Amino acid sequence: MYAIVRAGGRQEKVAIGDVLTVDKVEGAPGDAVKLVPLLLVDGADVTSAADALAKVTVAAEIVESAKGPKIIIQKYKNKTGYKKRQGHRQPLTKIKITGISK
Repeated sequence: MYAIVRAGGRQEKVAIGDVLTVDKVEGAPGDAVKLVPLLLVDGADVTSAADALAKVTVAAEIVESAKGPKIIIQKYKNKTGYKKRQGHRQPLTKIKITGISK
C-alpha cells in the first residue's frame, strides 16, 4: 500500500517505513505529524475521491532537522564596480512514515 501526499509544497509517493526530506516542519524529533493524502493505492484498489480521502490518515514522525546545500547567489555588473554575493541554506526536516490507514 502506498499513498501520494502533499508534503512541503510538493507531492511525494510514500509507503510505511519511508524516510523523506521535506521543507521545514515545526516540532521536535519524535513528534507526530499528519500529512494530507491526495491518492491512495492498495493493490488494485485506487482511492482518489475527496470524500473517501477524508477518511484516510497518513501519520509520520519527525526524525531530525537539517539544512540543505549552500547556494551561492552572485550579482555582477560590468564596468560599474557593482558586485554582490549572498548565500542561502534551506531549512529541511526528515520525517519517517509510520502508518497509512483507511
